[in-house]
Amino acid sequence: MIPTGTGHAPCHHGEILQGVFLDPGGRRCAALVTLPMAGPGSQARFVRRPGTAPDALTVAPADRTKAAHAALLAVEECARRTGLPPCGGQLRLAGDIPVGLGMGSSTSDVIATVRAVAASYGLSLAPETVARLAVRAELACDPLMLDGRPVLFAQREGRVLEVLGPALPPLVVVGCALGGGAPVDTLGLPVPEPSDADIRDFERLRALLRRAVATGDARLLGEVATASARHGQQALLHPEFDALTAVARRVGAAGVQIAHSGAVAGVLFDPAAPGLRHRLRSCLRALDAHGIPATRTFTTFTTSKELLNGPAHRGGDRPAGPDTPRRPARLPAL
Repeated sequence: MIPTGTGHAPCHHGEILQGVFLDPGGRRCAALVTLPMAGPGSQARFVRRPGTAPDALTVAPADRTKAAHAALLAVEECARRTGLPPCGGQLRLAGDIPVGLGMGSSTSDVIATVRAVAASYGLSLAPETVARLAVRAELACDPLMLDGRPVLFAQREGRVLEVLGPALPPLVVVGCALGGGAPVDTLGLPVPEPSDADIRDFERLRALLRRAVATGDARLLGEVATASARHGQQALLHPEFDALTAVARRVGAAGVQIAHSGAVAGVLFDPAAPGLRHRLRSCLRALDAHGIPATRTFTTFTTSKELLNGPAHRGGDRPAGPDTPRRPARLPAL
């Protein structure tokens, strides 16, 4: 029997908070907190070919170079753990994550690949190991290998600086795309050196987010996300930023979040807010009036269909997580 493994990884909907923070040793460290999004993801299938050279690797689609690098690294890791010689193989990827919007498409490919390679060796690698391999494969990665808990994650080092709590406050998110959905060249963005005042501000937002998670305060989380998006706007310069924040204020949203390395954005709502269905519909109309295309309304605890057609229910709902069965997401082509 040919040794074969499969792997899956979710995506996210951009960042709630991103900046430069102090690690436990007092060292400055770039880090982020992502907004989980159930549904879209990457699937990988790896067929191991014993007896072939490690670089005898074929990848489909052929342009997934980061996933190919991840496969080589994962084979090396798994061969060492099992005592088997490294070998080549065939990697096939599939998924439905829009590319270039800041939803973690490349990290999702990489993590799914690492999991598929490990499965072909009969292994299940710890999240810390997957993170280490992902950073080596693409220089920086999102925390999609974790269990969905809100964490402050050092994306260039693949390590958790802080677990903020068990789950984010329940949220309803009206997703949209800025800049017409055009991909953002992350590597082409300026990277200004943060000042001491910037560090203090990021640490203040970190403390507020910690409190929002601890108390389940969606409105406080929205304030943190909006402030973080405003920081990011200094580099991203989205022309729709003022319109987006004005829409959020007008419809009584908790705030906005914007991917710091892409064009995806979201208007955040507290599901317990009165008149939620009316607020959501007003938000969609306002976004359309400003020429900002809406993508998908989703939540971290139930289905958007229930929210749009009936009252929201908090009790007993399970927080979103990468292993929760979900219906496939349908994001329109952007």
